[in-house]
Amino acid sequence: MLEELRIRDLGVITDAALPLGPGLSVVTGETGAGKTMVVTAVGLLLGARSDAGAVRSGAKSASAEAVLKLDPGHAAVERAREAGGDAEEFDGVAELLLARTVGADGRSRAHVGGRTAPVGVLAELGESLVVVHGQTDQIRLKGAAAQRHALDRFAGAALAKSLGEYQDLYQHWKSIQGELETLRSEARERLREAESLEAALSEIDGIDPQPGEDEALKAEAVKLANVEELRLAAASAHESLIAEEFGDAGDATSLVDAAKRTLEHVADHDEALGAAAARLAEVGFLLNDIAAELSSYQATLDTEGPERLSGIEERRAALAKLIRKYAPSIDEVLEWAATARTRLDELQDDSSRIESLDAEVVASEEKLRKLAAAITKARTKAAKDLSARVSAELKALAMADATLVIKVEDSGSLGPWGADEIAFLLRPHSGAPERPLGKGASGGELSRVMLAIEVVLAAVDPVPTFVFDEVDAGVGGRAAVEIGRRLAMLARHVQVLVVTHLPQVAAFADQHIRVTKTSVRGADGKTTSGFTSSDVQLLSDEERVKELARMLAGQEDSESAQAHAQELLDDAKLLPQRA
Repeated sequence: MLEELRIRDLGVITDAALPLGPGLSVVTGETGAGKTMVVTAVGLLLGARSDAGAVRSGAKSASAEAVLKLDPGHAAVERAREAGGDAEEFDGVAELLLARTVGADGRSRAHVGGRTAPVGVLAELGESLVVVHGQTDQIRLKGAAAQRHALDRFAGAALAKSLGEYQDLYQHWKSIQGELETLRSEARERLREAESLEAALSEIDGIDPQPGEDEALKAEAVKLANVEELRLAAASAHESLIAEEFGDAGDATSLVDAAKRTLEHVADHDEALGAAAARLAEVGFLLNDIAAELSSYQATLDTEGPERLSGIEERRAALAKLIRKYAPSIDEVLEWAATARTRLDELQDDSSRIESLDAEVVASEEKLRKLAAAITKARTKAAKDLSARVSAELKALAMADATLVIKVEDSGSLGPWGADEIAFLLRPHSGAPERPLGKGASGGELSRVMLAIEVVLAAVDPVPTFVFDEVDAGVGGRAAVEIGRRLAMLARHVQVLVVTHLPQVAAFADQHIRVTKTSVRGADGKTTSGFTSSDVQLLSDEERVKELARMLAGQEDSESAQAHAQELLDDAKLLPQRA
């Protein structure tokens, strides 16, 4: 909801703040006072094209600022934060600031949530925040997509359920269509890929590498290449541990055993030496174990030979070929082969997969068309109801012969929203051709058409704030009262801001804002050499009576005009809020 709108140096308005609230707010004032600058300011905040001509004469720039109060989870709050701005939150409400500045040179700047942002961001935010219906503004339901969305929302939960089921199946249908098209268009490439994978796997299977085999063979080859050196080292170490000739006391085991026996003789005299003797006994056992291992190692070396080394090098050469072609190591070659087998299975299954997808596409399309037909039926019923309700509203808005025609036609092709082409058309009077909204109607008539539509849609397709300009153009009397009443009806669901010159409309307001013009004459006594400015004021109940009297008779101090004005206000409170 718009809580406040501030305007500086825009048109004839020097500096004005409009305090807005929920319900219906009306803006009134004399011709030329600058009422439409309110709509212009809102348009700027919604990303409308800037016009240097709107900058007040003599000012460097014009600006419009708005304070909006929204639910913290509102899409506009999220989008503002994505753009780098922020929204202050308190008492469960988010406060978002929007601003737009237009220089006298035509340059424009936008701010969202206190941060500079592209003007396009304002336009994105505006789509979910404010709808303007004016003489030159684009209407909310101009596009086919917006019209379809409005009709679907009006149709209710039953259509929403069918449409959700349709869209889920539609996404699946498009997915399998894409897969089928890929399989068919890439058949030759896939065949070549399969043949290449078959050859590679045949080569790998022929060599049959084992996990870690390349590293194991490398280690064994190094060992065999140095077998003599290894044998001599093992023999020398063994001799040092256990001498081959009996009685030789220079080997390690003999020396350790001698030391142990020497200490054992005196162990009874000192526990420390007894402990040392025990440890030497453990060393002796360990030396014997090592000697035995060295002896076995020498025996193993004796069984190896040049023939084994030759075989290892041949095997390593075969593995190296696989590594050069497929992966940096044998383990990675095996991983590549596993992936390749899975891919080959997929490629070899193309013919059966194509057949299966063909059948699935046909079955899905058949089901989609049944769902689309049900959606068309629901939309057609809703269109008839919506058309009747809006047309009834138009009759009360001084467009007695006008009819809203909503066409729901089968396009013959399935799309993400069904198979329908939807169009909102206006027939101004009997016998006249149906024309798209926005064509063939004056600005005031179009505003009344949109008012009628918004009143009917308000409960199911609301936008937080609506702005109407010239909605009452060309009408008066009873029709003006009906326009006011319907604006009040719309304001029960959303915030409504109306620029009006009719007292019958203004009488229904929850907040009445008056724009007053002041002309200052120049030194020569002529207005043109001075300046004109406007001020904005929120009226009290007493001030409202005087303003309505001015609008009725041009004489705000006239007792009879004021009496008539009070009667309008009283009647507006008593008139039923439903048509």
